[in-house]
Amino acid sequence: MVGVHLYEQIGERIGEATGQPFRPRHSFSRGGGCISEGIVLEEGARRYFVKLNAAGRLPMFAAEAEGLRELASARALRVPEPIVYGEAGGQSFLVLEYLNLEGPDRPDRLGEGLAALHSHAAGQYGLARDNFIGTSVQHNTPSGDWPGFWIHCRLEPQLEMAARSGAGCDLLDLGEALMTWLPAFFTDYRPVPSLLHGDLWGGNYGYVSDGDAGAGEPVVFDPAVYYGDREADIAMTELFGGFPLRFRHAYEAIWPLDPGYGVRRQLYNLYHVLNHFNLFGGGYAEQANRIMRRLLSEVRG
Repeated sequence: MVGVHLYEQIGERIGEATGQPFRPRHSFSRGGGCISEGIVLEEGARRYFVKLNAAGRLPMFAAEAEGLRELASARALRVPEPIVYGEAGGQSFLVLEYLNLEGPDRPDRLGEGLAALHSHAAGQYGLARDNFIGTSVQHNTPSGDWPGFWIHCRLEPQLEMAARSGAGCDLLDLGEALMTWLPAFFTDYRPVPSLLHGDLWGGNYGYVSDGDAGAGEPVVFDPAVYYGDREADIAMTELFGGFPLRFRHAYEAIWPLDPGYGVRRQLYNLYHVLNHFNLFGGGYAEQANRIMRRLLSEVRG
């Protein structure tokens, strides 16, 4: 009965946000990722996807809603529309447009859409507000200095978290050395401040199903939005796999990558590996160590 009462409260908030009363008649679980619980609320033909978490996670949902709106403003890739977020029944929630993401794979359209997203540029790197990468705070202090941004808003906070988590001296010493040498990776390369998804792994995209208009249209979600080097998004597509070659070919047919990407890819993925260490522990510390040793070997000669 607790769940039913919670869903009724969320239904009231949906009705207030949409101007149409919504009284959930059915609910069923749907994957919400490894951070939040996901459910679908249904009344007749109307459906909404709802993410649930502890009440203290409300800022995470607020940032996610804002990130989705930022992505939507580029009109490049479809995102689920955020409807409302808030607290109910001692939990935080985020209500999103329901999309059936069981459509035919169109990785070429995903690649083309990502290139269009990255062409949406800003005057500085970062974002007007901080947000989250998983449950970790992601600092987005605007800056005109990309190497400095990557040091102070990406690597340094993760290394500080690692130190508090009891990381070994090797990891911390390698991190300090890498931050000292980091500008050397950008001597002949100054990236455009492109609009980035920010957390583009294989679990954060899908395609609209045959039953909906625009079957095969790519959809991205669960963002960690900021403006930065487009290579950071591309690098993450390679970190855990899940992106066919057709995706990459379609992207580079529109906007080829710089020759130095093969080295900088490791620099960008280091951020996510460190974050995974801070969130999940395990073997991510040694993976981070290996990446940092390879990167330092590139600049130290």
